[in-house]
Amino acid sequence: MAVQEAFTARWQPVSYKRKTMLTREGETESFLYFVTEGIQRAFCFDPAMQKEATLVFTYPPSFSGVVDSFLLQQPSRFFLETLTASKMLRLHYDDFSQLLQEHIELERWMCIALSVQLAGTLQRQQELLCYNAEDKFKSLLRRSPHILNLIPHKYLASYLGMDASTFSKLLGNIII
Repeated sequence: MAVQEAFTARWQPVSYKRKTMLTREGETESFLYFVTEGIQRAFCFDPAMQKEATLVFTYPPSFSGVVDSFLLQQPSRFFLETLTASKMLRLHYDDFSQLLQEHIELERWMCIALSVQLAGTLQRQQELLCYNAEDKFKSLLRRSPHILNLIPHKYLASYLGMDASTFSKLLGNIII
């Protein structure tokens, strides 16, 4: 069986309602997802401050899941939830591991995919640490202008590391 056929044959279609928790902090991620419809977010929660911080949004066509927990099979430090009703394909860790053993070409694909993911994560880290609120906002709009219409602004504010009132002021003052 060709690599592509073997890979796609293992994915199972799933549907979730809005605000479904797919992964909770402390659980080990069992699935890698590919989003075909809907929006999801990964976030962490600080119980001392009673505050959430959004780490990433996923929407079609993209992969989703708590990737470090999935790949390392360690408890997740994050939550993954659907923000809207979502349709996805999912691949169980056991199937993923078996595919990697059977098809060495998939390891090369994984290396490339993780390299792209790391580059994006480092860019985001630079923005969070080095940019002021306005520059973070502008960078988000350059990268994903459509996102303002897809995701509630309170989650976008959290993603940018600012409070909702600052986000609202930027939204009102910056020409889009």
